[in-house]
Amino acid sequence: MPQPIKKAVIPVAGLGTRFLPATKAVPKEMMNIVDRPMLQFIVDEALEAGIEHICFVTGRNKQVIEDYFDTAFELEATLEARGASKKKILDEVRAQTPRAGSMTFTRQQAPLGLGHAVWCARDVVGDEPFAVLLPDMLMSGETGCLKQMMDVYEATGGNIVSVEECLPEEADKYGIVSIATREDTHFEITGMVEKPEKGTAPSNFFLNGRYILDNSVMQKLTTQEPGAGGEIQLTDSMLALMGDQSFYGVPFAGETYDCGNKMGFVTANIKMALKDTDIGDGVRALIASVN
Repeated sequence: MPQPIKKAVIPVAGLGTRFLPATKAVPKEMMNIVDRPMLQFIVDEALEAGIEHICFVTGRNKQVIEDYFDTAFELEATLEARGASKKKILDEVRAQTPRAGSMTFTRQQAPLGLGHAVWCARDVVGDEPFAVLLPDMLMSGETGCLKQMMDVYEATGGNIVSVEECLPEEADKYGIVSIATREDTHFEITGMVEKPEKGTAPSNFFLNGRYILDNSVMQKLTTQEPGAGGEIQLTDSMLALMGDQSFYGVPFAGETYDCGNKMGFVTANIKMALKDTDIGDGVRALIASVN
C-alpha cells in the first residue's frame, strides 16, 4: 500500500491582476462563487479526499484568508442571539470552521513561480507525499477531482496528475502530457511539455491544476533553476523525476472552471447558481428572459 496522502498545499500568493481593481482589497481566492469564496470549494474538495492538514502558501495582503478560516466569535454570538431564524446560517458558518491545528499559513515572499510556492511548504509537508491544488481551478463533479485521483493513487502509488482533453488545435495554450499505457481510469505519463508549438503536441491532454507528488520533488525544487517566464516551474522538477518514478494521469470526470480569468469566473457563478436549490429556478428564468 502506498503511503497515505494527508497533507495538501494550496498556493494563494498570486496578485490577481486580471481582477483588478477588485483584488486591491479582496484576494481573488476570496471572491464569491454565488454565496461562498472560491477557496472554500477547493478546501472542501481536499477534505472530501481525506486531507487532514492544509498548508496555504500566502503573500502580502492575504490576511483575510486566515481570518476566514478562523472562528468568528462576535458573528456567531450575534446569530445565536437572534434565535431560530438564524440557526441554519449559524450551523453553516460553524461547519466551515476547520479542526484546530489543521491549517498552516506560510509566506512566499517573492513571486518566483508555482514550483517555488510549493517549495515554501517543505517544512510543513515534511517527508510525506502530498497533494497540490491550484485555487484558480474550480472542479465540479459527482466525486471531487482529488478524490478521483486518490482512488487511483491507492491502486498505483507513484505520482498522479489530473488531466483533461482540449481541442487539438488549442494544445499550444496548455501544459500537455505524453501518454503510454492506458487503463480504464488512468494512463501512464512519459513526458510533459509546456505550451508546445502548434502541431507538435504529444497528445491533447492538459494538466488542470491537481497533483499528488512524492516528497522527493521538494529536493528537486531546492536546486531547480528558473525555467519558463524566469520562474521556478513545478513541471520542470516533475520532469526531472520522471525517469526514476512513475507518473499517472487521471482524466477528470466532471467540469472545470478556470476562475483565474473573467470568463471562467462568470461561467462558474452561472453554473453553480443553476445548481443552487434556493435560486436555481430564478437564475434559469433570468437567463431565459435575456435570450
